[in-house]
Amino acid sequence: MFNLDLNNWMLVFVRISALLAVFPLFSASNVPVRLRTALSALVAFLVTPLLPAMPSVPSNALGWIGLMIAEVGIGLLLGFVARLLFYILEFAGSVAATEMGLNMAATLNPFSQSRSEVPSLVLYYLGAIIFLTMDMHHWLLVGFQRTYQLLPIGGAHLREALLVDIVGRTSQLFVLGLLMAAPVIAVAFLINLVFSVLGRAVPQINAFMESLAVRILAGMTVFGLMLNLVGQHTVNYFKRLPEDFLRVAQLLGGG
Repeated sequence: MFNLDLNNWMLVFVRISALLAVFPLFSASNVPVRLRTALSALVAFLVTPLLPAMPSVPSNALGWIGLMIAEVGIGLLLGFVARLLFYILEFAGSVAATEMGLNMAATLNPFSQSRSEVPSLVLYYLGAIIFLTMDMHHWLLVGFQRTYQLLPIGGAHLREALLVDIVGRTSQLFVLGLLMAAPVIAVAFLINLVFSVLGRAVPQINAFMESLAVRILAGMTVFGLMLNLVGQHTVNYFKRLPEDFLRVAQLLGGG
């Protein structure tokens, strides 16, 4: 019985470790790997006693490797679903920065150690604050425990419905990102239109250079005004996230 429990713990540890590798905030480069490993071990110790014993144990190393690879894939897929909104916020910030002319003024993102535009960082921080304020990290860890009711160890299967669902969620990344950045896009378009007409009417004016300052000032003003609306959309998306989390697990388990 002890061996079966140890086997369960190891497979739960593999799934939660893969989940935390892409989980929002916990996957940041400034979060120590030892901390993620310790948290994975703790969650595995808490979840394992609630699981039934494995009905069949692989009899060879290849069977164990295949089972562990499947659990890693499950964890990565669930973590991707949980992180999807942060990709949307970063994309919206990147589009807004391009329209305002700030895409060349990139700065270091402390979470990923990569270069990001300032609007992307602002939206990412906004999403992180809302994520922690709503205790979504707790709810998603609770949802992780519930996934074993829908997706037991060794029960994952790729199905057409799952692929359609994931592709649909990924396609929303670009649509929602453009909708969030739409006010900045509209203002930048109007400013470009006005200065284009002004450049044709007064050729002595360098309309392109003169429009840069106006685009940045107007764009930052509109960007600040739309943060409240973006925050409301973010809250609504986070409220649906636990259900989406379990929906993907259900589809992966064949439910």
